[in-house]
Amino acid sequence: MFEASATITPPPGYTPGGELSGTLFFLPPRWDKAKYLSKPAQGGAAFTYLVPLVYSTKAGAPERAVAQHIKNAFTKPGTTKPVNANKKVPGSTVQTPLRQLYHDNARRKKNRSTAVSTFKKVFGDDYAQGGKECDEYPFATTYEGCTQTTYEPSAPKNNFSVLPLAKKDNGNAGNLLGQFMTLNRILDGDDDGFYVTIT
Repeated sequence: MFEASATITPPPGYTPGGELSGTLFFLPPRWDKAKYLSKPAQGGAAFTYLVPLVYSTKAGAPERAVAQHIKNAFTKPGTTKPVNANKKVPGSTVQTPLRQLYHDNARRKKNRSTAVSTFKKVFGDDYAQGGKECDEYPFATTYEGCTQTTYEPSAPKNNFSVLPLAKKDNGNAGNLLGQFMTLNRILDGDDDGFYVTIT
């Protein structure tokens, strides 16, 4: 990863004024060559600020059911499962971003298996009847997923939400998430992040 910077050195006898005086503000792009962000793999650039993944609860939105689930996790965490009186899921603001989990495949799988295990305890083993799937938030593809506390002991326990949703709705939201990660060049780990906005 490379980040550019800029300085201004005026010619002798010249004192810069106006926008060129004082500290120069410059929002540099970040260049990276993260092969997992594009196919065919090639380098790319993105501005170094957090961007929102926007999900819609409007009628007809393909991700509507997932958006409503996340909205409830943000605004009514006490009504979500598993039960946690102090639940405050991350990802709703730039102060509590989500981080993409790409390289650690075992941890991604553990996020999913923990979500399904929790799901079965709450909703029963037959939750998949009628074409349902286990939808979990934060996403299994983030470090904030269901097993965060296993890898980061200081993280709060049961600080996630699971809900049975139609397979199609769950898949639509997952596709949007994948496209968002790629188009915005969200890197794995602590050096990048994103948040979720529900409209």
